Amino acid sequence: MEYPLNIAIVWHMHQPYYKNLATMQYDMPWVRLHGIKDYYDMPAILEEFPTIHQTFNLVPSLIEQIDDYVSGEAKEEFLELTLKPAAELTIADRIFILKNFFMANWDKMIKKIPNYFELLKKRGLFFSDDNLENIQRYFSVSEMLDLQVLFNLVWFDPMFIERDKFLQRMFEKGKNYTEEEKVEVINRQLEIMKMIIPKYKELADKGILEVTVSPFYHPILPLLCDTHVAKIAEPNIRLPKERFIHPEDATKQVEMAVAYYKEKFGRAPVGMWPSEGSVSEGIIPIIANSGISWIATDEEILGRSLNISLTRDGYGNSNHPEILYKPYIVQKGEHKLNIVFRDHTLADLIGFVYSKWDYKAAAHNFIEKLHNIRKSLGSLNKNGEHLVSIILDGENAWEYFDNDGRDFLRYLYGQLSSDNLLNFVTVSEALEQHPPVTKLNSLFPGSWINHNFRIWIGHEEDNKAWDYLNDARKALKNFERDNPTPDELTKKNIENAWKEIYISEGSDWCWWYGDDHSSENDAEFDRLYRDHLINVYRFIGREVPEELEQSIIVVDKVCHPTHEFTAFINPKINGEITNYFEWLAAASYDVKSKGSTMHQAEAIIANIFYGFNLENMFVRIDTSNKIEEEHIRPLTFSVEFYAPTRAKVDISIVDDNGIEGKFFEKDPETNEWVAVADLDEIAVKEIIEMKIPFSLLKAQKHEDIHFMVKVKRDNFEFERKPDIGYFSFTAPDENYEAIMWNV
Repeated sequence: MEYPLNIAIVWHMHQPYYKNLATMQYDMPWVRLHGIKDYYDMPAILEEFPTIHQTFNLVPSLIEQIDDYVSGEAKEEFLELTLKPAAELTIADRIFILKNFFMANWDKMIKKIPNYFELLKKRGLFFSDDNLENIQRYFSVSEMLDLQVLFNLVWFDPMFIERDKFLQRMFEKGKNYTEEEKVEVINRQLEIMKMIIPKYKELADKGILEVTVSPFYHPILPLLCDTHVAKIAEPNIRLPKERFIHPEDATKQVEMAVAYYKEKFGRAPVGMWPSEGSVSEGIIPIIANSGISWIATDEEILGRSLNISLTRDGYGNSNHPEILYKPYIVQKGEHKLNIVFRDHTLADLIGFVYSKWDYKAAAHNFIEKLHNIRKSLGSLNKNGEHLVSIILDGENAWEYFDNDGRDFLRYLYGQLSSDNLLNFVTVSEALEQHPPVTKLNSLFPGSWINHNFRIWIGHEEDNKAWDYLNDARKALKNFERDNPTPDELTKKNIENAWKEIYISEGSDWCWWYGDDHSSENDAEFDRLYRDHLINVYRFIGREVPEELEQSIIVVDKVCHPTHEFTAFINPKINGEITNYFEWLAAASYDVKSKGSTMHQAEAIIANIFYGFNLENMFVRIDTSNKIEEEHIRPLTFSVEFYAPTRAKVDISIVDDNGIEGKFFEKDPETNEWVAVADLDEIAVKEIIEMKIPFSLLKAQKHEDIHFMVKVKRDNFEFERKPDIGYFSFTAPDENYEAIMWNV
């Protein structure tokens, strides 16, 4: 007999807190642009498929920012420069627009309007900031107006294009827009923003979906309770100078979230996705006391809590379905919570893989995997108590799907609606029907990423951010102590200062610090974080510490590869992937896996491999486009060294039949590059490969070698990897492989 399988999909909706409370200015447009692309249509599509129940986790700070746009209180530079008449744009305005108004997926969004892609090519697919002042001179007023409209137009979800004849005309027109049409495009955006939260409430009232919550400003609760919890997963992790132990802040973030949810939805939330799936035993009483009955995290946390390895077979299927696919009970003292664990393989397929597939094939593959799980459980699921939890980001992935993922989702939901063996429920429905009976004896502290907290603490930049937060919090507490009976103005300033502290506790800032993730907006995130802390001091009338005026980002730092070296390599330098094993033992750096923001235009470099034998260093560069494509061929790829000597290798495609590779050294007196040798072993075909003798680098055994890879056109650098810092390795000796074998 076949038994139906319960599946709960949880879509997590979140954006960083972009508003500066001192200026009331929004520094980024992503709440507004994702508002018209993802936040409404994701629940609204379920009206076509009412039996496909789902759970949506809305972070309160996101709702608060949406409310700002709805009320008209949101001031935003991107929006202001959109509405400014094109003829009145200053040179600085034009430079800002040319730099920022192409931040959308080129293939899926920009190219679907030919004129938008033509404007991108005119600006330059790859450019240097230094060139923008010159580039802007070649854009007419009409072209700048088109760019103002197009950047805002392509973010509309296909749902709205299908329904709105004005938006259809704007897409069809593609150019020569009027100022009046531009204003109407923005008016349409704001109308959609007003529809978002009411739609969630409407569908929740109908029982089609469940709305859950995260702590208000998306903090990592276990770290607020005690930063030393990070040592459990990583005993040797380097932590901030001063221990941060403020469970009262964790309590406040949860209490504020629950209260705000009640205000918006007229009921108390039942479930919570702790920010980044971060859990520890210490947060159980805090969440349970708020009235929340269930939480969720990643399957790796389950494995570590049970002290077992939850392995998978060669097809990605869990070897322990009876353990993974069911809810549990966690308890701390008298406080209990139900907890579910997400299948991260299924979540990652939707988030990162299926966008590259035909949408029907992707949907059928997903359904097949669910049926494989159902079959693997067999009669163990006869009472329906097993639950597959699929939890992932509900917005960013769709930029990489055709038609914003609408074709995939509608086809998937249509197929599932007629499948009687797959039952889509909200998490609360599943727990009400089959309350968990299995209790976990312990809950391992960690997040959904590698069952630890490394993303948010441990790196020099992360630790400095925590220290600055700690200092600001102390200053505020001291101010409160010194002002026991504040007047109304002082009370308001203290309230604003505490709000800035809670905002600064959000996970988003340390997500971008360190070498884990990078984006073209790193500097903006760094500045916004420091502005929040600066505002704490200004609200209480205290002198701002000088260090907060300086960037936290460390420019001179080692960037760790995605995969480390394992042995010597000896690749054949022919520009081709000769075999799978050729570069297998090399270090590799995957640009996408290093967390570039979803809004970043496509980088030219996709992967970098580097390795060595006793005499030579080898470098391989994989590009995101085919080498022979028009905008790849005129480029120069440069491997630039900072130690043990200043040197570089430049590789250029000279013509259809030849490439040129030269080795340069930097003259310390003139600071000019001097060509000292031709590099013989280079190849450019499907990949770029080169062999660089250690003798050219003047590198002795055991010396550190620091380098980065750059892409240039006409001597202007427009891309470098890593974005900040450099790669590093040590020149080997004869014992290298023996040492690696024993590690």
